[in-house]
Amino acid sequence: MMIGRFRFALLSLLLAVPLAAQEAGDNLNLRFANGIAAIVEDKVITVDDVRREIAPLIAQLQREARNEREFNEKLEQLQDDVIQSLIDRVLIVKEFRKDEKKHIPDSFIDNRLADILSEQFDNDRSKFLAYLHSRGTTLREYRREVEEDIIYQYMRQEQRKSQSIVSPVRIETFYNENKDRFYQEDGVHLRLIQFSRANGETDEDLRAKANLVMARIKAGEKFEDLAREYSQDSRRAKGGDWGWQKRSDLKPEFSEPLFSLKKGEVSDPIILPEGCFILFAEDRKYAGIQPIDEVRDEIERVLVQQMSRNSQEHWLERLRRNGYVKHY
Repeated sequence: MMIGRFRFALLSLLLAVPLAAQEAGDNLNLRFANGIAAIVEDKVITVDDVRREIAPLIAQLQREARNEREFNEKLEQLQDDVIQSLIDRVLIVKEFRKDEKKHIPDSFIDNRLADILSEQFDNDRSKFLAYLHSRGTTLREYRREVEEDIIYQYMRQEQRKSQSIVSPVRIETFYNENKDRFYQEDGVHLRLIQFSRANGETDEDLRAKANLVMARIKAGEKFEDLAREYSQDSRRAKGGDWGWQKRSDLKPEFSEPLFSLKKGEVSDPIILPEGCFILFAEDRKYAGIQPIDEVRDEIERVLVQQMSRNSQEHWLERLRRNGYVKHY
């Protein structure tokens, strides 16, 4: 566990200012910059390395924390996570370099440096060099950091790729063991046409407008085309498309007639104080457990994520066991 002088040093470093993200980021006490957080193989991870990773995240911590105590707890957890991430980074780069056949082309590093110069420094090389100077880092050292970042991303991506195939049997097993997860409410993909009530307009006036549209629907014209022509609602340009609606999303005046429709059916005109509405069920889902064929892709994504997460954790555990790590 990383408890002791380093933890208190870093927390003092970050909490020496009020709980304001701007102040926390700008006023970090650099007298701890030469402190050591950990040694991994032949690389020293300094307090300053950790501070540089944590500082941009303080504002988010402050927004998420309900009080100062929770902020401090979140900050401690973030500190531990950042240190572990920096340690893993060194171990992953070491694993890459074991294979003498592997290398990152200079052109990749040059392109990444060009992107950084453009995105972070507005292509101003003097600003970039001033940043390196403020860190006490040479261009050669920074270039190596960029190379190691590319290696780190590549190695993590390779691990994810290795877990991209899920067997049908595993998908079916997951489905059978988690059926409640795939329960769906009644749902209707709703399109509607709205006639807003003008001053002095009667129910019969509105019904007459609606009947003209109903006649054209019965003659075979597309509901969405008629919605673009007639509807006075905010989705007119989209053919009156209101997407998937649950029964609980709508007031009874709409839900009762809408949920009595089958796919492709149109409601009778609904006359309300604000106007007249014609509802169309473009598609329909019924309450119950979704068939496996409808959720197969979703299950596959979940399982790939689980497999990738587990695989990466086992991989990192192996690297940690085989590497030299000393915490301070």
